[in-house]
Amino acid sequence: MHILTAEDIRKTLPMKETIEAMKRAYASLSDGRAEVPLRTRLNVPPQDAVSLFMPAYVQAEGGDALAVKVVSLFPKNPERGLAFIQAAVLVLEADTGRPVALLEGSSLTAIRTGAGSGAAIDLLARPDSKVVAVFGAGAQGRTQLEAACSVRKIEEAWVFDLSIERAEFMVQEVAGKGFIPQNLRVAKSSSQAVSKADIVCTATTSNTPVFADADLKPGTHVSAIGSYTPEMQEVPAETVARALVVVDSRSATLAETGDLLRPMQAGLFGEEHIYAELGEILLGRKPGRGSSEQITYFKSVGVAVQDAMAAQLALQNAQKMGLGTEVLF
Repeated sequence: MHILTAEDIRKTLPMKETIEAMKRAYASLSDGRAEVPLRTRLNVPPQDAVSLFMPAYVQAEGGDALAVKVVSLFPKNPERGLAFIQAAVLVLEADTGRPVALLEGSSLTAIRTGAGSGAAIDLLARPDSKVVAVFGAGAQGRTQLEAACSVRKIEEAWVFDLSIERAEFMVQEVAGKGFIPQNLRVAKSSSQAVSKADIVCTATTSNTPVFADADLKPGTHVSAIGSYTPEMQEVPAETVARALVVVDSRSATLAETGDLLRPMQAGLFGEEHIYAELGEILLGRKPGRGSSEQITYFKSVGVAVQDAMAAQLALQNAQKMGLGTEVLF
């Protein structure tokens, strides 16, 4: 059994490589070359928490991938000095079912989620996009920013978080790092963050929209990854209603995200408003952005093909780099 720690994961999943892996994952999903049941939710009422079980088998270039992730969201953890998200990925040999690796899952989740958004930004955001706004200064917000800056030449970026201290800490820690511009600033309001943005990334746990539809300028791309239950909503219904809507998985988003379910329940649109899965655009079955003025919106709730393909990439790179620990199992 090969064990990869969080530090190993960060070294073996460079953002640009992971974005390409996510493209392969989405293409396999939309092409019917993946077995991905809807994730099982196990509520933990005393902690107001949930554990999610996410298995996937993926047929893809570079070899098949078989894995299951267990990710737990425990909102009381920060009070105990623990991370909100706890996760592990068990990798199985695709042709035998033999357990071969155990990977720290929180870092993998953050990186693959950012990379999935990066894949969407690469396909849907205007090529001349230069300004990005990120909502949420946690681990997910950081990888969203890194991904956006990996696929577009970003010159200016804004971070908005309900905790000014957390936003300031993120700015101090990542400004000028890698592809992230030195011109990274804390927004005092959601309007300040959004009004000049070409790309907006939302990575929060909000139950209400985090910005106003009227603040978006024409041609903006929105990547939303935080609304993963029917009760949660990050993006205004008006924005979703007027946007070109692209999702990671039709079945998963229709089952899980309030960003789509709430406007549908209000009668603003039906299921047909979902234009495409990202994989369909990657496969050339549907075109992407229609004009420079169009609002594009990518909704991801996270699908297990991402974990399987990210784990595969991490293990391949770990072997090349000599990282990880082997234990008898």
